[in-house]
Amino acid sequence: MSQPASAQPDTARQDTETPLDLSGFRTKPVSFVRRSGRLTDKQKRLWAERRTAYVVDVPRAIARTSVHPGYVLDAAAIFGRTAPLVVEIGSGLGDAVVGAASTDPGRDYLAVEVYQPGLVHTIARAERAGTALGRDGLPNLRLVQANAAELLDTTVPAGSVDELWVFFPDPWHKARHHKRRLVTAEFAALAVRVLRPGGTLRLATDWAEYAEQMIEVLEADENLVNAHGPGARAPRFERRVLTGFERKAHDAGREIADLAYVRR
Repeated sequence: MSQPASAQPDTARQDTETPLDLSGFRTKPVSFVRRSGRLTDKQKRLWAERRTAYVVDVPRAIARTSVHPGYVLDAAAIFGRTAPLVVEIGSGLGDAVVGAASTDPGRDYLAVEVYQPGLVHTIARAERAGTALGRDGLPNLRLVQANAAELLDTTVPAGSVDELWVFFPDPWHKARHHKRRLVTAEFAALAVRVLRPGGTLRLATDWAEYAEQMIEVLEADENLVNAHGPGARAPRFERRVLTGFERKAHDAGREIADLAYVRR
């Protein structure tokens, strides 16, 4: 894989030197809950050797997973070409995004994840997938370690995303924790901001009550249209690989709900 030397946008497209007003920094829910994880020695070596081939180093505001609001992501510079862009929020161990990137070379894939162990697993999967294809990794895959809300609010250019994926976000199933859920009216507005007209927001959850909340929230946004009719669930998304997590959900008797919304 070629090194994305131009992974950072031109300085004309960003302002990361101007002092920030951060008095209200992260007063809204973030796309994750704090966790810690240790890397094995093998993972540390992989991270040191291959992170620059995949990970986009975004400038930070304050927190380790924040993004400076003056930074604008230049996908053409990062990937070295212009192609439809798919963004996955909360890519976890990389099952979905690596599976898609390895079988769909005509699109570029940007995986957003806050946990370093998940990013390392994703890199390892990408390396194996590239080897199986006779390539040096996956040139159409990049990773960003960042809070998704900030990334969608200022980092990703408006109207630049072909598909936005949110697969199995934390359901925060206890009523007192519902306020921590990712899919809210504010998230819908961010999705609308980054999707191109005709672009698709795809979601999946194994928590029935959360699926109903997603439908209610997304259909309340006048800029989003349910691709399968008001209140309808979508057929299983064929490009979403079957993961161990999904198998466990099936084993536990939980039905998987797929949803698809199109940006007007």
